[in-house]
Amino acid sequence: MDETRRDEPLIRDITDTARWVAAIRAQETERPKPLFRDPFARRLAGERGEAIAAEMAGRVRADWPMPIRTYAFDSLIREHVASGGDAVVNLAAGLDARPYRMDLPSSLRWIEVDLPAMIDYKESVLASETPRCALRRVRLDLSNREARRAVFADLGREGQNMLILTEGLLIYLDPPRVAELSEDLAAQPSFRGWVIDLVSPGLRLMLMRQFGSKLEEGQVPFRFGPEEGPGFFAPQGWHSMRVMSLFKTAAKLHRLPAWMRLFALLPESNGRQGKRPWGAVCLLTK
Repeated sequence: MDETRRDEPLIRDITDTARWVAAIRAQETERPKPLFRDPFARRLAGERGEAIAAEMAGRVRADWPMPIRTYAFDSLIREHVASGGDAVVNLAAGLDARPYRMDLPSSLRWIEVDLPAMIDYKESVLASETPRCALRRVRLDLSNREARRAVFADLGREGQNMLILTEGLLIYLDPPRVAELSEDLAAQPSFRGWVIDLVSPGLRLMLMRQFGSKLEEGQVPFRFGPEEGPGFFAPQGWHSMRVMSLFKTAAKLHRLPAWMRLFALLPESNGRQGKRPWGAVCLLTK
């Protein structure tokens, strides 16, 4: 299932982007002083994930954004648990291994939602591993709005203070579909927080120049980079509680290349970004 063939695109569909991200987590884990450790990432990425990561690395000079994104999500998850959060719902969970690699209370309910084929592959790789919290998985095509509304209503009864994760998902959706998802999540009272990653229009275009040809082959181009920034979600009742700029966070963690460090001294901006290349992890609340 994981072998690469020369007669097919390197990225065949959305599931291969999960292998790509897993390979980057593996590379971070193997650094002398990693921001996080994911001992399962290399297995999950497989041969195809390694090939995709190697190809994409040749198209860009920066190797810090994805590890910083993972670090930021980890930080907000820890804050949620420390503040009494009782459940986490990871939508389009891909090959994320947080229930296995993070120090989580056994009482925490963690629900992963993804395509059947993605979950089947993941379960085959992690079959011999034991999660640290109460983990269950839901096989669902999130593009089916009626089905996801029913699943959200069911999941909403599993906790009182639930955190939603959509790491690496929204960028692949058209703005109307993001707005619909935002509305459906807001409809559940127990979905108190939502952690997203967000890029500006300028960064989206820059990323498409770097990676676009391979993403287009798999019919998974980057589509979402709203002019409004986090304000895009306000009409559905979501407001930004915390914005973690990837650039500023990388600077604090001493991960920026030398030529970029001077730019880290510029004032932060969390609103409209326009052509400015800007990316962040945001905690939204209702």
